[in-house]
Amino acid sequence: MEVQTIPPVDPAPISDRPSLPATFLYPSSTPPQLITQGAEALLFRSTYLLPEIPCALKYRPSKPYRHPILDQRLTKHRILSEARVLVKCRKEGVPVPAVYALDELNGWLMIEWIEGEVVRVRLNEWLKRRKDAGIQEGVDDNELVGLMRRVGDAVGKLHAVGVVHGDLTTSNLMLRPWSKEVINGIAPEDKVLDGEIVLIDFGLASQNSQDEDRAVDLYVLERAFGSTHPRAESLFKEVLSAYRESFKGGNVVLKKLEDVRMRGRKRSMLG
Repeated sequence: MEVQTIPPVDPAPISDRPSLPATFLYPSSTPPQLITQGAEALLFRSTYLLPEIPCALKYRPSKPYRHPILDQRLTKHRILSEARVLVKCRKEGVPVPAVYALDELNGWLMIEWIEGEVVRVRLNEWLKRRKDAGIQEGVDDNELVGLMRRVGDAVGKLHAVGVVHGDLTTSNLMLRPWSKEVINGIAPEDKVLDGEIVLIDFGLASQNSQDEDRAVDLYVLERAFGSTHPRAESLFKEVLSAYRESFKGGNVVLKKLEDVRMRGRKRSMLG
């Protein structure tokens, strides 16, 4: 007796979508939606087990310009390395996405979907509102101080467990909304910079306890604030203050940061 096969169902069209592993194109699954595309990987929004559980799917497609064996080894190493770092951080209480599933041979990693927006977007919105309202820097900026201290605390926790991020920018820091406690039927008013800091995108991360590398992490973040949010750069000292309180070895790292800054200035002068 001939068994009828279920005809394949095309997922929602995605412009220039690469060929995903068949697992994610099965007719019963939610079609992945392309969120962003980087040099090495693509990030999709999909679901995990149930349609109500959103997840982030990071897929590293094969590179035709690399030798197939080398390409497979690199992909396997990077998927496993990122997953191990995330699991370690999660276990130690660092605010990062949870790992749901992975397939290192097919080059994908499925992790928790973090609701909210990246710090870069929220901070630029907050700064624009203040500029439009004619509010000067340093006036009524407690909300920004709170954000900077939460950033420093999260980075301190990351470094304390022996992990260096490798690409700390405000685009790799998420602001996840806090759960609202309703009192007398009234929910508290949302503020632009409210939320829990969650570290994301560990593609360049490594398990590393070198103070020099930790200092470079902080330097990259400092430069990110200086170039992307120059009106908030003056409060980066709050990030470092919270970092020092969050990480016992913070004082040593901050001394190293001075050396890294000096080298950075010399490079700038020499072009």
